[in-house]
Amino acid sequence: MTTPHALPAAADRTAARPVVVVGDANVDLVLRGDVIPRFGQAEQLADSGDLVLGGSASIAAAGVARLGVPTRLVARVGADAFGTFTLDALRAAGVDVSAVEVSHDEPTGLSVVLSTPGDRAILTVAGTIPTLTGSHALAVLDGWDGPPGVVHVASYFLQPRLAADLPAVLASARARGWTTSLDTNWDPAERWTGLADLLPHVDVLLPNRNELRAVAGALGAGPRDAPSTGDPDVALARAVAARGPRVVVKDGARGGWSVGPAGAAVHAPGLAVDVVDTTGAGDSFDAGYLAALAHGIEDEAERVRWAACAGSLSTLGPGGTGAQATLAALRAALA
Repeated sequence: MTTPHALPAAADRTAARPVVVVGDANVDLVLRGDVIPRFGQAEQLADSGDLVLGGSASIAAAGVARLGVPTRLVARVGADAFGTFTLDALRAAGVDVSAVEVSHDEPTGLSVVLSTPGDRAILTVAGTIPTLTGSHALAVLDGWDGPPGVVHVASYFLQPRLAADLPAVLASARARGWTTSLDTNWDPAERWTGLADLLPHVDVLLPNRNELRAVAGALGAGPRDAPSTGDPDVALARAVAARGPRVVVKDGARGGWSVGPAGAAVHAPGLAVDVVDTTGAGDSFDAGYLAALAHGIEDEAERVRWAACAGSLSTLGPGGTGAQATLAALRAALA
């Protein structure tokens, strides 16, 4: 077992297992300040606005790459200014974008994020986001010429064509020795369909508490399954874990926790930080956990510590990637 806070002897991009992230690539326009809209042609003055890399998959990929892991993104963008911005931002973070398709038929996705220190609202124009297919992801895995690593999928409910193929994609990946990971993110339609067939092929599921409750409810677990004492969400997580994956829960300022189908939950606190923007904090949490897997961290408590720390540090700057930790910064914060 790896000593807490320690890395394998050569923790760099050549030593870590690769991570392939599959999902959304778009731009975010993040507005902060007085951002609650008032209709009736009222003009409001916001404190700040930043055009930044968006998309749960893209933010997670950037976070993993910054933590010293060879990272490739499988996604689609448009042949427009936002698509160029997205690809440039990913390259700057160290992400391999050779598997990002450029479409001449659809625009790059765009999200407007209305951000406050404690919460945010998101308005999204989907663009190329729903057009990614499972066949494209399979083609990337078919052509892989190195050792297997981790396949992480994000924004499941925004990508129906990918979602339809995902059980087969992840089953194929696992058969080739890949570890599989999923962050569904929120379902805008709030139907939460398809997960019963998918979760048996998932090794790690990364919801937040609200998403955990929704997923558990869709699978038939609910308050009646929770004990009268302790954290009822842990019981829901165990019920979901019984379908296959380890459930690693993002818990906001409290950090995060992890649970399998049996045994106690493993908790890790977040860092006490002066929050600038919570956009993408959950995706950076994912990145911390995935990087710990890629670097060979075997202790589950330490993996959750990596995740909670990475999520906390990401809130120190605007947008999802503005303050993402490097490997050196994460190690310093853990110490």
